[in-house]
Amino acid sequence: MLVRLILGLLMTVVGLAVAGKRVAFLYQLIKAGQPDTKRSNELGARLFAQVREVFGQRKLLKWSVPGAAHFFTFWGFVILASVYLEAYGALFDEKFAIPWIGHWAVLGFLQDFIAVAVAVSLGVFTVIRIRQAPERKDRASRFYGSHTGGAWLILFMIFNVVWTMFFFRGASSASGNFPYQSGAYVSLGVGNLLEPLGHSTTEVLETVGLLLHIGVMLVFLSIVLYSKHLHIFVAPINVSAKRLPDALGPLLPMESGGVAIDFEDPGEDDTFGRGKIGDFTWKGMLDFATCTECGRCQSQCPAWNTGKPLSPKLVIMNLRDNLFEEAPYILAGTEHEEARPLVGPEADGGVIDPDVLWSCTTCGACVEQCPVDIEHVDHIVDMRRYQVMIESAFPTELGGLFKNLETKGNPWGQNNSERLAWTKDLGFDVPVFDGQLGEDVEYVFWVGCAGAFDDQARKTVRATAELLHIAGVNYVVLGNEESCTGDPARRAGNEFLFQMMAQQTAETLNAVFEGREPRLRKIVTTCPHCLNTLSREYPQLYGHYEVVHHTQLLNRLVRGGQLTPVKGVDDGPRVTYHDPCYLGRHNKVYTPPRDLVGAAGAQLTEMPRHADRALCCGAGGARMWMEEQIGKRINLERVDEAIATDAETIVTGCPFCRVMLTDGLVQRQSEQKAENVDVRDVAQLLLERVKTPEAAPKP
Repeated sequence: MLVRLILGLLMTVVGLAVAGKRVAFLYQLIKAGQPDTKRSNELGARLFAQVREVFGQRKLLKWSVPGAAHFFTFWGFVILASVYLEAYGALFDEKFAIPWIGHWAVLGFLQDFIAVAVAVSLGVFTVIRIRQAPERKDRASRFYGSHTGGAWLILFMIFNVVWTMFFFRGASSASGNFPYQSGAYVSLGVGNLLEPLGHSTTEVLETVGLLLHIGVMLVFLSIVLYSKHLHIFVAPINVSAKRLPDALGPLLPMESGGVAIDFEDPGEDDTFGRGKIGDFTWKGMLDFATCTECGRCQSQCPAWNTGKPLSPKLVIMNLRDNLFEEAPYILAGTEHEEARPLVGPEADGGVIDPDVLWSCTTCGACVEQCPVDIEHVDHIVDMRRYQVMIESAFPTELGGLFKNLETKGNPWGQNNSERLAWTKDLGFDVPVFDGQLGEDVEYVFWVGCAGAFDDQARKTVRATAELLHIAGVNYVVLGNEESCTGDPARRAGNEFLFQMMAQQTAETLNAVFEGREPRLRKIVTTCPHCLNTLSREYPQLYGHYEVVHHTQLLNRLVRGGQLTPVKGVDDGPRVTYHDPCYLGRHNKVYTPPRDLVGAAGAQLTEMPRHADRALCCGAGGARMWMEEQIGKRINLERVDEAIATDAETIVTGCPFCRVMLTDGLVQRQSEQKAENVDVRDVAQLLLERVKTPEAAPKP
């Protein structure tokens, strides 16, 4: 007893000293990041996120088989902590039992059951890693670029935890020291096998098993702290510090030193975006340390899936590697004169290649699927901000976009006088704001730049306006008073231009809604990008409005009987619905558009990737105004998916998506494919089936 007590305590002191040194280093490094003061509000929601994401493994369980395996492995770590409590108690007292519950058969059963479940899960992980091996599947493997050797080591160490546990407990049972008389069926079974060896032998085996079990845990602890599996400890912290609410929604405002930058009078030392690894916030650095290299983000990324160099996983891994490279200088508070450029060509030693940075569509599929709530899009946009505002290094096409936004107030560079051109020949008067918002006006219909200037998008706003007219909804449009919300500028990294445009638009809207409280400042729009910016980002600029997407409002009108489809359900065309990223993942609106498809009598066939796993059309993140020079065009990938459903019509709820899908379909039709397929907005589909009063024209 004395020997194993001394050896056990000596091993523990050494193991904890090694681990403690690493923990202190990681704490100081992450603490050295820029302040981020908005990560401890809404404690109730953060506690709920901890329960749901960590203990409930919600995101992981979306991937059924590997999710279930990870679920049991996670709970193995939690429940088997009680076994280690028993093991350390046995160092001091060979018959130790946990007070009150230590002889409870249910606890013994639970310990053995979860250990067996972990062992089975290890088998599942082994099969998955062999089948998904990068050597076999190359870029198609979600483990491409991951440290697979380290993953195999961790699986081996977990296996060691399981078998040493049963070895120790079995020998303890054979020696008569085991606290459970029933329940722990595997441990008791091993004890029955060892019992014929004799009491003196089983006592020695118990000591050997006990020290092995403790030793494996201590070695495992150090391996975890010095490897990518650090997420075992930091993931719960990262989840608790996640952005709220549970949708991607707004980009975070630019801050320097934890204080929002005043763009009218910025401080001399203000940091614009992220120009070096030390510019990231502590939450960003925690993100880098938390990455599990699971590759779920990579498998869902539209850029990666179409042959482009962007992998959200590799972005985070490269930033993490650079963080540890620069750690001595960050902790010392000194500049590293020979530091690698954060963004630069790979040949020049850049951490993030420009082609990687500008391939991002900000669709948010990576953030949606990340089981540990890493905020990839925020970090990418922050690096873009520095490149645009400090380095003036961005794709040439964006120069035209910025100029059009600054001089014309819209990305197309059209004259503002044309903003009401879509109202011509509608057959009824579209009410235009005349300087005074009547009390009977319920909504401001925000047409948006696409709805005003793009021919395809005009069809959507015309259909929406007609449906609102039929339903008797009182609304006004702002006409020439409208200007771009600034969304493309912000996603492209030109925060200064966004601030300028957003403040101007917010002032306009505040003047329109003057005298109305925020909940009565209602806006409806057909553009998810405008929806997201007006409702989720303008509160950063004191613009508070109740904004709905046109599919949400139209769905309410159908349910309320103000719009009545002529025919029943399922007698219409075969359609497939494309989820816009900024409506779906960014704002969690999935059901209303599908309800309208059903109301219109269409037969919906979902694409394999839909709802929260929908593939981006390729237009987000200001990619609408950039050419795709690398790999397959994202819109073609999406159109090919839609064509494969044999749908007659591809429907969507976003003008940008409509443009991209139409362009892709035109290319495929030039190749004699899907010649009878068209692209339409949900509103158009509904309008064809709505009973039109005599006063309104036929669709």
